Amino acid sequence: MSRIRLTDARVRDLRPKKAVRNVRDTVLPGFGVRVLPSGGKRYFLHHQHEGRRTWRIVGDPDGMTVAEARDKARGMLASIRSGRPALEDETLFEAVAETAFRRHGRNWKRSTLAKNRNYLRKQILPWFRGRQIAEITSQDVRDWFASMHATPVSADRSMPVLSVIMKVAEADGLRPEGSNPCVGIRRYSRLNRDRFLSDAEFGKLGKALRGTKPSPAVSIIRLLALTGCRSSEIRTLRWKDFRDGHIHLRDSKTGPRTVWLSSAAREVLDGISRTSPWVFPAERIEGPMPRMTLINAWAEIRKEAGLKDVRLHDTRHSYASVAISSGETVPAVGRLLGHANPTTTLRYAHHAEADAQRAAVAMGTVLSERRT
Repeated sequence: MSRIRLTDARVRDLRPKKAVRNVRDTVLPGFGVRVLPSGGKRYFLHHQHEGRRTWRIVGDPDGMTVAEARDKARGMLASIRSGRPALEDETLFEAVAETAFRRHGRNWKRSTLAKNRNYLRKQILPWFRGRQIAEITSQDVRDWFASMHATPVSADRSMPVLSVIMKVAEADGLRPEGSNPCVGIRRYSRLNRDRFLSDAEFGKLGKALRGTKPSPAVSIIRLLALTGCRSSEIRTLRWKDFRDGHIHLRDSKTGPRTVWLSSAAREVLDGISRTSPWVFPAERIEGPMPRMTLINAWAEIRKEAGLKDVRLHDTRHSYASVAISSGETVPAVGRLLGHANPTTTLRYAHHAEADAQRAAVAMGTVLSERRT
């Protein structure tokens, strides 16, 4: 970090680099100017008082001279030392959070944006609203995270949202570089909820489906078992997305993708009347079948099949497991499921390997008994 006597001309001549640059003033300790890779510049005050480091944005060089910024920084120092730090609205946590959502919301799917907004409103803002973004420490984040021990899923999903906000604060010069307080905090460990159907359980499910009165919900469940798709992908399917014997999803969780169909899956779709743009339309309103209609139907079918602990999403896990245990490669199964990251598919390979190990142990026992 360089140190020079800041003047208007010197600040104006500072050029951006690939990384953030902090240039300290030799006249007022703790005062300086941050040069962002974008070319933006901000006067800052970095001060330690009673063992606590404080980072404040003083202002923008386009709106004040060095002398004015230095005087304002002196006033901030006096406020900090008196215990009455002045608040800057634009550096409050909630203001930076809005900036982060405006900036990153364009890259999030609509459903992801809605979920992240919900985590911000319910989990994050009640704890951090009104705080200066630069004064939030790792201990503050640890305390917040610990307060949600009773809801570990919400805690784990809120943490990345908070981390994005902190990254934006650093990028905009509102926090020191490399000061993200979310880094290094371990997430809650949760029991793996993945459930895989055995061959016998698949048989029970098939029998329950055959014994249930035909309905759109039953057809959806059949397709889920035959394709490994997410329930929302089939429930909201449009006829124009089914062509050339395949399903062409315009917007899945990982973006547009093609779902390759077996003859059994195509038979299910070919047996449905085309009375609506939706393959599975709602009964009383325009649009796809409501989620709860499908959930209620699944509850009845799994009860009939004696699979009370099986979730509808477990048909996807089971599809992947069967594909891998049948000899399909991890990349091929990843394409079938629309996984963006091969690591996601590997967990099904581990499940298949565990089944093979159990089978080897069982065969060893059987052969040993025969030998004796």
